[in-house]
Amino acid sequence: MAELCPLFSGSTGNSYYIGSKSSGILVDIGRSCKQVTTVMQRCGIDPLSVQGILITHEHSDHISGLRVFASKYHIPVFASKGTLGALESMGILNDKYPAYTIEDTLELAGMHVNAFRTPHDCAESFGYRIEAEDGHTVTVATDIGHITPEVEENLHGTDLAVIESNHDIGMLRTGPYPYSLKRRILSDFGHLSNTACADLLPELFEDGTKHFLLAHLSRENNTPDIARQTAVCGMQMAGVENAEDYILQVAPIENLTGGAITF
Repeated sequence: MAELCPLFSGSTGNSYYIGSKSSGILVDIGRSCKQVTTVMQRCGIDPLSVQGILITHEHSDHISGLRVFASKYHIPVFASKGTLGALESMGILNDKYPAYTIEDTLELAGMHVNAFRTPHDCAESFGYRIEAEDGHTVTVATDIGHITPEVEENLHGTDLAVIESNHDIGMLRTGPYPYSLKRRILSDFGHLSNTACADLLPELFEDGTKHFLLAHLSRENNTPDIARQTAVCGMQMAGVENAEDYILQVAPIENLTGGAITF
């Protein structure tokens, strides 16, 4: 069975390794090459095992280490046409590693990758549903202002859902962010709130998903406990209990234990 190792998650950087210890994929690389390499090694993963890097979009917390890491290990990068165009204009792409446009699907590291469009304020953002060789799936859906039919379709039936639970609405509205940034985050092309995430989880549970990883939490407008409790309350209202009927975890800002999730 494949594993998902959350290397980093949150407003200061995002990166996930999916696969086996010997062959896998990175989804985003939003910390420096040195930081990502250190955490991968802590998780028992050799950077040379990375067969490709899937980029969701061009914001810095998803691509900060891309240029150096991909150049150092000569790893191919895959993203939407719009994202690659943005990376080109930012000077991230170079001739030390290949970059390819994903249309819809891709075979990589022995896994099947399905890319789907997500609503976010960037050039052309993607989420990814990845099917391992044994047929089990993980879906990574973060940086989503709202749940579109395409996002929902790719989350339904997945074995492991990595889903954004970015902010507590009350904390955001009363917090120190300027009004323009609050509007951006709360918009349909911003970030998914704890409440919106919690509303979706029972539907996913009914369709077969039993493992959830809350991701991309804001450090200023959320806490792991608030995000977790909001999700658990939403599931309790649907009549299901954490640790009995399903497993719910919160992705760490940095993986300090080397832990991974088998799916």
